[in-house]
Amino acid sequence: MTAVETQVQYQSSYMMTSTEEYMIQEEDWDRDLLLDPAWEKQQRKTFTAWCNSHLRKAGTQIENIEEDFRNGLKLMLLLEVISGERLPKPDKGKMRFHKIANVNKALDFICSKGVKLVSIGAEEIVDGNVKMTLGMIWTIILRFAIQDISVEGEGTLNLNWKDGLALCALIHRHRPDLIDYSKLRKDDPIGNLNTAFEVAEKFLDIPRMLDAEDIVNTPKPDEKAIMTYVSCFYHAFAGAEQAETAANRICKVLAVNQENERLMQEYEKLASELLEWIRRTIPWLENRVPEQTMPAMQQKLEDFRDYRRVHKPPKVQEKCQLEINFNTLQTKLRLSNRPAFMPSEGKMVSDIANAWKGLEQVEKGYEEWLLTEIRRLERLDHLAEKFKQKCSLHETWTAGKEELLSLKDYESASLMEIRALMRKHEAFESDLAAHQDRVEQIAAIAQELNELDYHDAATINARCQGICDQWDNLGTLTQKRRDSLERVEKLWETIDQLFLEFAKRAAPFNNWMDGAMEDLQDMFIVHSIEEIQSLITAHDQFKATLPEADKERMATLGIQNEILKIAQTYGIKLTGENPYTNITPQDISNKWEAVKQLVPMRDQMLQEEVARQQSNERLRRQFAAQANIIGPWIQTKMEEISHVSIDIAGSLEEQMSNLKQYEQNIINYKSNIDKLEGDHQLSQEGLIFDNKHTNYTMEHVRVGWEQLLTTIARTINEVENQILTRDAKGISQEQLNEFRASFNHFDRVRKWNLIVRSHTKHGEVEFARIMTLVDPNNTGAVTFQAFIDFMTRETAETDTAEQVMASFKILASDKLYITVEELRRELPPEQAEYCISRMTQYVGADVPTDALDYISFSSALYGESDL
Repeated sequence: MTAVETQVQYQSSYMMTSTEEYMIQEEDWDRDLLLDPAWEKQQRKTFTAWCNSHLRKAGTQIENIEEDFRNGLKLMLLLEVISGERLPKPDKGKMRFHKIANVNKALDFICSKGVKLVSIGAEEIVDGNVKMTLGMIWTIILRFAIQDISVEGEGTLNLNWKDGLALCALIHRHRPDLIDYSKLRKDDPIGNLNTAFEVAEKFLDIPRMLDAEDIVNTPKPDEKAIMTYVSCFYHAFAGAEQAETAANRICKVLAVNQENERLMQEYEKLASELLEWIRRTIPWLENRVPEQTMPAMQQKLEDFRDYRRVHKPPKVQEKCQLEINFNTLQTKLRLSNRPAFMPSEGKMVSDIANAWKGLEQVEKGYEEWLLTEIRRLERLDHLAEKFKQKCSLHETWTAGKEELLSLKDYESASLMEIRALMRKHEAFESDLAAHQDRVEQIAAIAQELNELDYHDAATINARCQGICDQWDNLGTLTQKRRDSLERVEKLWETIDQLFLEFAKRAAPFNNWMDGAMEDLQDMFIVHSIEEIQSLITAHDQFKATLPEADKERMATLGIQNEILKIAQTYGIKLTGENPYTNITPQDISNKWEAVKQLVPMRDQMLQEEVARQQSNERLRRQFAAQANIIGPWIQTKMEEISHVSIDIAGSLEEQMSNLKQYEQNIINYKSNIDKLEGDHQLSQEGLIFDNKHTNYTMEHVRVGWEQLLTTIARTINEVENQILTRDAKGISQEQLNEFRASFNHFDRVRKWNLIVRSHTKHGEVEFARIMTLVDPNNTGAVTFQAFIDFMTRETAETDTAEQVMASFKILASDKLYITVEELRRELPPEQAEYCISRMTQYVGADVPTDALDYISFSSALYGESDL
């Protein structure tokens, strides 16, 4: 929704203006005040069109508003049309008093509706007073066209109707099909107004009461004319809503009738279908012809159950739904003041209930007959079915038993497997004894069937004889298998004992060989000749134990040979492994051969390591000889430089000359460091990480060398800075020597800086100020250069923040702020832009927008505040 539509919806221009407010304004009507000509023109046209929109319902109209109402006849007719009431009979005469009487009747009628007519008399209307006539018509419009309008929210007269968008939005709000609001333009007010007027006249039956040119060209259009025109939209839309309400009421009544007729037709249809289904089902349930076999009778019972589960439940639901529909229909007819529904003959709810009752009685008799027939056939088949069941169970149990008892699986089994087979056989013997009772029951049932002359007795007898013969054979095979298992078990117990003895001797010997191979292949790391000699001694001791180990190997393998001899003599298949160990004789032989091959390989590796350690020792001695010379040299040079830096004898230029000479000597010594680096690289390539011949490592030498270079460079820089400070501050050599003596007094450890001791006493503001100057980074130490800067600052005249503020104040003509223009005019461009970028905005009353705070900026320059 557009902004204008929203404004129209919730503020709704003139229609939403309080009617009482305008009623009060009319009471103050000034008889002598003339209307604005433009407003009078707009009111004439609008009020005339409004009156004609009602008078045309009575078949008449007016042409001139102040002339046509003078006799009072059309005025009375207008009031009758818009009020729907009859006024007193008008006077037919043409005399002035007749006209006054008619106008008074009209005015009296208006007053009877609660409207006060101030300053409007019948004589003015009869005399054709334009202002009074327009005022009277406006009063009628307020009472009969505007007063009853109720719109959400309280309106305002400030809504702009001149661009036509508000009128178009009003139409679009209720009839969006008449105007495409998105295509309207605010810069085309005449086109927008004419569009609204034409649509209203063509589709809403609202006559054109205004001219677009008059509204646009008038600085302030007449409010009464516009309110009159806009009120027509309310009545037009209200009439449309009444028509829609009436149509909805008719549709609702017709929908109720259609729904009732649908329910009636649905009831008739469901009732006919249900009665037809009952008629077809009863003959099927009355058929009682018995079947000769149990399956056939069971099929009949299954058909009946299928009827109960599948076919009948939907019909029960249909019967229930039929009753619900009937009751619902009767209720709806009663609530809508319609006569009760009377179904066709034979389709009443009671008729359907009676037919359903007959169906259930036949159904009950059919079910009883089915069960009786099934029980009769069941008695005949019971014994035969019982015999077949027991035979099937027995035959299932004996299936494959004869083949299992005939197996010779014990010939290739181990002792544990033989014992497991023995326990399994004992369990089978117990199971066999338990089945003896079932065999006897089968024989008894077969005998009973023969005595009762069963029709298929020959089949029963043949099956019973086969079961008895098989039972006797199972007993014979069971005893033979027991004898064989007991014999093989004794032989395996002897072999098992030998397996255990082999495992006990093989395990420790195998572990010894594993440890020997691990030691012979162990990757050793040594760093001295003494360590490699210790390894050679241990290896010689190991080689002395090999003859005794070979004897143990032969004894262990002899046990395995005895096991093979027993198995060959008694035909036992040794297909499995030793149950007590995973070690095989082949494993022992293979590992023994591996040990014998690794011994000379170990000898060779130890001799190679001896040669390598001798070479490493030579490298250690070579590195130590150089390091023991370079290390003390670096330390000596550090001390000499330290003495030069704190020596107050001689001028700074002489100190600089001495330091430059030291620097050149240090640079010339770099070749010795490079040679030591080369020896260190050879040591690293030989994986030499310690050296007992020297306390100096390459890392120590590097750090010392770097510190030496840093110290000489820093000392030279400090002397250069002292020279610059001396020349810049005008310090004499004697003063500089005095500063150095004072600094050296506190620098007891010669670290070229003073360690600051913390002060905890309150009130030492001066000490805190000094520390911010000499140690701005709060490191806890003061360098000699910072000490000199502080001493020169304290003894020399320097600029202060107050002096800079005074200078800025002069540039700013004694103001507390300075402008950007003044900075650029008085300072060089670079300095001016520097100040502009860092000064903060000055805050105060009646100051320019580019006023800057030079006071805080000056304080920040000297560390008294933050920039």
